[in-house]
Amino acid sequence: MVLCIRFLTPAVLVVVMGIAPPAPAAPPAAASPPMTPQPVPGKSMEERVENHIKQLYAQLHITPDEQSQWDQFAQVMRDNARDMDRAFVQRAQQYSTMNAVQNMQSYQAIAEAHAQHLQKLVPAFDNLYNAMPEQQKKLTDQVFRANAERRAAQSRHGANATGK
Repeated sequence: MVLCIRFLTPAVLVVVMGIAPPAPAAPPAAASPPMTPQPVPGKSMEERVENHIKQLYAQLHITPDEQSQWDQFAQVMRDNARDMDRAFVQRAQQYSTMNAVQNMQSYQAIAEAHAQHLQKLVPAFDNLYNAMPEQQKKLTDQVFRANAERRAAQSRHGANATGK
């Protein structure tokens, strides 16, 4: 099951990828910590990232001259998504035996892995961005700004809907 993380999600992922990372299924409400992610129906992170890669490719008008940098960026996105899917599955498989402290430690490990993945993603994107002509950089800035604004609006809407 794929979930959106509303807390502890670095803003860079939202800006760079335009998507929120998934989190594993939450334990029953009575046993949930106050910051438990909310479920989002759908696909694995790998599937969502693959769709996002295709969307970004079209939106950014990647040229043949940028293809090498694009391929590197997209591969980092794929690798990160695969690793996060594995981490979330592993965490979900351990829910029934975790105490509250172990649950929080597990969530901390997910957040740390996410930060490490961003450390790989940002330089790959920087290489792509630096290969773009100025006009394309402006377009890219607009696309990323629009994605960030859409995510912020969704987050506000979701927070209002849940009374937070």
